[in-house]
Amino acid sequence: MGSNGRMELSRRSLLGAAGGLSAAGMLAACGGGGGAGGGGGSEPIAFWNMPWGGDQFNPTDEEIVTAYQPPEGLPPATYQTVQWANFTQTFSSAVASQTGPAVSSGGGTQAFLFENQGAIAYADDLLESWRGNGLYDDFLPGLIDAMRTDNGYAAVPYNLDMRVLWVNPTLLEEAGTEAPTDWQSFLDACEALKQIDVYGYGDGSGSGRFTGGHILVSWMIGNGGGLFNADQQPECVTPANIEAMEFVLECVAKGYVDPAAATYTSDNVQEQWRARRFGMGFDGGGLAANIGGEVGDEIVVNSPLTSPAGTQGMLYFPNNIMMYQDTPSQEGSEAFLTYYYQNMSRLWTENTGIGLPPLRSIAETPEFQENPNNVKIIEEYQPIAKTWAAPGGSALFQGVTSVDATPIIDTFTQQILTGATDARSALEQLQRGIEDTIN
Repeated sequence: MGSNGRMELSRRSLLGAAGGLSAAGMLAACGGGGGAGGGGGSEPIAFWNMPWGGDQFNPTDEEIVTAYQPPEGLPPATYQTVQWANFTQTFSSAVASQTGPAVSSGGGTQAFLFENQGAIAYADDLLESWRGNGLYDDFLPGLIDAMRTDNGYAAVPYNLDMRVLWVNPTLLEEAGTEAPTDWQSFLDACEALKQIDVYGYGDGSGSGRFTGGHILVSWMIGNGGGLFNADQQPECVTPANIEAMEFVLECVAKGYVDPAAATYTSDNVQEQWRARRFGMGFDGGGLAANIGGEVGDEIVVNSPLTSPAGTQGMLYFPNNIMMYQDTPSQEGSEAFLTYYYQNMSRLWTENTGIGLPPLRSIAETPEFQENPNNVKIIEEYQPIAKTWAAPGGSALFQGVTSVDATPIIDTFTQQILTGATDARSALEQLQRGIEDTIN
């Protein structure tokens, strides 16, 4: 992600939100709060946002919101931070009791769950209005399309949680090998690193660590595969997916994956990097900042790998902002979001730690360009990145919550990373699990 590397925290945006949100438990309602900007109107536009970055993120974000001066006759805005702990219950109870926000961020699939419940105000009119002020064309390619449902746009792209390959050039040089460009050279680099007692496939899938499953799906996507077809139905047992999982199982069998990877939390993974036991590995864009110190300065983002099929791809998560039907003024919600997107660049230029930006204009600022890893992610990974919906499409939908940080994907990941299965059997079990959940 951006600069201070809170990506694992932000990924709670996708922690099995289906269960928490679809249940819409009737808990005590969560009230509004925060400061208010000036302006007309009666009941304000309540904006709820998450702790997307470091300590300075929410204070800076609140400054932006409370500086909002609404057009004549429209309501001002209030600001409230919603913590990741129990956030699904916070939103579901508030929406169910009609005491929730008019506008919010939240879970990356949250908008699609609430859209299915009829609680979302579609963003079609808002996005159309942005064609006239340049905002619409400022979005990076493919982001707006990921928000589209059959009934309209459920949300607006906000910050990007990318999965990328990191390498430590110092360890690669010590091993006498080069940074990989394709799957075979990845195996070659792993074998060379193994000779100096370093793992080339650095990852983990223990408690609270979801990147392991993301990367397995990324191998599938990179080979032209994925989990869902064009009808938004699971289609896991395909030649492309089998080949991808056989490749990962080869890495496991040859000792390129740490045998304890299936139990590693994010802290464990980062410690392995710091100890120089990982020479290559997959993570979010904030890995270097999370690691810090000398090793944090050493590691760099590698270019995407090319698969045997000649294709490239990685999984990514376009976190978003949504509007709700329960608002004091739909016009007010849209006016506020227009202001917010026109003024939110500080969240990136002031190094608050939020994920990668959705707008070209922010990615092109001198402050953002100072971080070569972030620039490389935007330039090389964002254009090839795909959502959970791949290969059938890019638009998210409710069914993807079946594999978004759920026991289904966790079991699959641990089976693969421990080598306790074969590719076809694991994919067949994954297929059954998704079908049982969504049908």
